[in-house]
Amino acid sequence: MFQRLCVFCGSSSGSSPAYAHAAHAVGQLLAHRGIELVYGGGNVGLMGIMADACLQHGGRVIGVIPQGLVDREVAHAGLTELRIVATMHERKALMADLAGAFLALPGGYGTWDEFCEILTWAQLGIHRKPCAILNVNGYYDSLLQMADHALQEGFLHAANRNLILSGSDPADLLDRMAAYDVPVTDKWIGRSTR
Repeated sequence: MFQRLCVFCGSSSGSSPAYAHAAHAVGQLLAHRGIELVYGGGNVGLMGIMADACLQHGGRVIGVIPQGLVDREVAHAGLTELRIVATMHERKALMADLAGAFLALPGGYGTWDEFCEILTWAQLGIHRKPCAILNVNGYYDSLLQMADHALQEGFLHAANRNLILSGSDPADLLDRMAAYDVPVTDKWIGRSTR
């Protein structure tokens, strides 16, 4: 079982109340399971909702945020620990180092970027930590379909497609992540060995 979970999620709350409900549920669940939350350090959107829920239920929350966002007054002031870094690249690297697993909730470009980068690192064998998507209201159906399409078209190995765990129930998904053994595979398809 991992001791820290890095969650990537929106700095907006989205148009459906289901997104905020899911963020709150994840924060509460992590607190109840004694898993520390690592996230982007913001006090806005799903990020703030999730962090507040974790803290309100006695959990520990580590935020990692670039100075530029601190300057824009979006840093959460009430976290267990707030680490301020210089760049977005440093933010992603530090969150990756701190966490034992990764979860994406709904979000936009930043969330997609963070999740896809950490997923790529798993594919390349840079880490062997579970990567999962909480698919709230089918938000990530299209992304999962794209991964299936990439598999069908010969751009992903089946083992690498299976690096993405997904589900709509946070407790079940955390259980599956805890039990998941990340495979070691070759990323390259059709490369001849010499």
